[in-house]
Amino acid sequence: MKLFFISLVFIFFGNSIHAEDIDISKVRKLYIEAAESEKACDEMLKLLSFADEKTPLLLAYKASATMMMANHVGNPFSKLSYFKKGRKMLDQAVAIDKSNVELKVLRYVVQINAPSFLGYNGDIESDKTFILNNIPKMKNIESKDFVTKVLNESTQFKLKK
Repeated sequence: MKLFFISLVFIFFGNSIHAEDIDISKVRKLYIEAAESEKACDEMLKLLSFADEKTPLLLAYKASATMMMANHVGNPFSKLSYFKKGRKMLDQAVAIDKSNVELKVLRYVVQINAPSFLGYNGDIESDKTFILNNIPKMKNIESKDFVTKVLNESTQFKLKK
């Protein structure tokens, strides 16, 4: 019985991944790959499976990966389901941490790329203004470089170097 209890503790707590264990550089790399690669998208979703409202940045990446899964399925109902699920998570993450530039960039990129019939484009201009006003204030260089790279790859947003 004692061995059974120890095994349960190990299963539930020993293999758990915590936010502090996540390499955000890896998440950002997978994010770039996930739009084109179902494998990268799956890996990102597995890596971020625990992400919730306690980790808004990771939740936003999980949301983005969830929405990108719509690119990798054929069934229109599955596509819509992935998109709606991810949208809800992304809006939740942004609501929790309204001043995070990286979160706003993730939402901006989704909104400029989402088909207009989905109606997910209401924050494009406000996010763009927020992003432009706050990139110079970003203290984390890795985050700032990533945000700049993502925006410069966007067809609707170019930053001056």
